[in-house]
Amino acid sequence: MNEALDTLADATLLGLPVPDLALAVAAALAAYLAMRLVLRYMIGRMRGIAQHTSNRIDDTVVEVLAGTNRAFLVLAALLVGVGMLELPERWNQRVGQLWFIAVALQAGLWFTRAIGFGLRRYEQRHASASMTQVSASATLMSWSMRTVLWAVILLAVLSNLGVNITAFVASLGVGGIAIALAMQNILGDLFASLSIAVDKPFEVGDAIGVGGLSGTVQHVGLKTTRLRSLSGEQIVIGNTDLLKQTVKNYRRMDERRIAFKFGVSYRSTPEQLEAIPGIVKRLIESRPSLRLDRVHFQAFGESSLDFEVVYFVTTSDYGLYMDEQQRLNLQMMREFARLGVEFAIPARSLHVLSPEGRRAVAKELATQEEE
Repeated sequence: MNEALDTLADATLLGLPVPDLALAVAAALAAYLAMRLVLRYMIGRMRGIAQHTSNRIDDTVVEVLAGTNRAFLVLAALLVGVGMLELPERWNQRVGQLWFIAVALQAGLWFTRAIGFGLRRYEQRHASASMTQVSASATLMSWSMRTVLWAVILLAVLSNLGVNITAFVASLGVGGIAIALAMQNILGDLFASLSIAVDKPFEVGDAIGVGGLSGTVQHVGLKTTRLRSLSGEQIVIGNTDLLKQTVKNYRRMDERRIAFKFGVSYRSTPEQLEAIPGIVKRLIESRPSLRLDRVHFQAFGESSLDFEVVYFVTTSDYGLYMDEQQRLNLQMMREFARLGVEFAIPARSLHVLSPEGRRAVAKELATQEEE
């Protein structure tokens, strides 16, 4: 039996001693089992912590660790076993490169999973109930972040393998500038779409005004935003052009400020004029949905004594505002009628000169010019 053991100890396989190979296989199996156990313990521990906390960091860690690739564990275990062998320097260098590639690829998978999890959480947190499709801008954001991530990983792997990436990166830079110049309008709209997704000046379903246009947002795309106007037609605006203008979001208006004027006849007495602000104030304050700012006798107009009224409707509902304004107008007519105050009627006086009068005026003007 000793002779058999000595023979086995002296045996070689692929130029390597069999005992060393057996030790490497045992180390690889032990490493694989140890990594699986440690990973399972960490996931279970973090999941238990995540159930008792309100932050999302531990949820992200659990999601990322759960996405660890089994093939990476197998490859890492094999590399641990290979590291137990006495290999030539050239093969040791290859093993080191394989370690770097394996870790880089697994890190890329972890970051990709974290990006996807983060974007899903972002959409859940900011999406409104009226949205009918997944934001195309969120898809663009995900694609851009993953593209940058894997481009960095690819360049790092090539550099580790001994490839000179300086010229490659320079050519990519020149090519990228050429493509960006050729597609600057499209890229401008794409980044404007990304800005809308992140900053959220409006969402699908919001009523907005842009320049002289207004309507309800129907769709926010990669290049254009589509509105449905009040008269029914669809308005298509490029995202870049849209963000260059002032956008009014009517849906996010907490309350509506109303300012209007009215005029009464010059036949009104000072006592009647003093009573008008109190009447208007009482009518507005009697409505729970209205809040008075001020009522003033403002100016002496051409054919009326002008008053200005400013009040707030405590909601953004346009229909409620019109109902309240109509009710206020009718109540003012009744109250002013009881007070004996008439609303002013715009009037102009036209004086027609007779032929003799025109000649006299012309003669007077000529005399003034000579002087």
